[in-house]
Amino acid sequence: MDIALLSVSLGVHSTRRIAKEAENLGHFVELIDHTKCSVKLGDGNPKIFLGEEDITNEFDAVIPRIGNKVTKHGAAIVKQFEMNGVYSSARALGITRARNKATTLQIMAKKGIPIPETLFSINPYNIEDQIRLLGGAPVIIKLQEGTQGRGVILAESKKSAKSIIDTFYQMDTSILMQRYIEEANGEDLRIVVVGGKVIASMKRKSQLDDFRSNVHRGGLTEAVQITPKEEQIAIDASRYLGLGVAGVDIMRAKNGPVLIEVNASPGLKGIEAATNVNVAKHIIEFVEKNALRKRK
Repeated sequence: MDIALLSVSLGVHSTRRIAKEAENLGHFVELIDHTKCSVKLGDGNPKIFLGEEDITNEFDAVIPRIGNKVTKHGAAIVKQFEMNGVYSSARALGITRARNKATTLQIMAKKGIPIPETLFSINPYNIEDQIRLLGGAPVIIKLQEGTQGRGVILAESKKSAKSIIDTFYQMDTSILMQRYIEEANGEDLRIVVVGGKVIASMKRKSQLDDFRSNVHRGGLTEAVQITPKEEQIAIDASRYLGLGVAGVDIMRAKNGPVLIEVNASPGLKGIEAATNVNVAKHIIEFVEKNALRKRK
């Protein structure tokens, strides 16, 4: 099977792992830098070019690993592959939905998935009211499209929260605010779902000098046994977003687990090291099965 791995570089650990497992299973895999791809419309059938090379009909499947800064373009390339009949491990719509935290949480709330108390606004004139609606400080302030813990701020007082929120509003930056879940004690769960099944799960704990538990922020990791409810939340969240592969982040609050966000291109380094599960192999086997079925 011929697989296009949509990523900017094999220097990225997760991209390299997926490519290696694809080759181990006997598939041809090619790195396709989606930032260098173009779509041509209006002259016969739509075509996808990598530079000047026509790659429209070169692949049986694509595995998107789309970076935050080029989400819209990357998703448009994935969409064109989909429209041309090529199987993708993540739908273009799912990628764009998962990238925006507010959109993800709106969908989850609609579907009855438990989430933290969340508020987003662009009104700079009632910031105190917005903070009050979340029960007061401390509050978590997040960029709507941040990743790997970047753009996540803990405002411990009303004064600091007002200052931070006002600054973002003045910069026309889209943010959301959430109630701070103190009882989570700087811990969360990363659950990887592949093909509607939980493949691996780990607990992440923040360092003493940081409240964020992301691996890229230095968070400590260990394998964890999740509850049936946590498992179902992760499976449902990936299904509602249309993601064949997803990293689902859950926090354990006093009233039960709550979904924090969903990642359409979850990193593999931390989860594979913590659990000794070959997640990359599971991804290739999932793509293999579905691409062959689609082709038949």
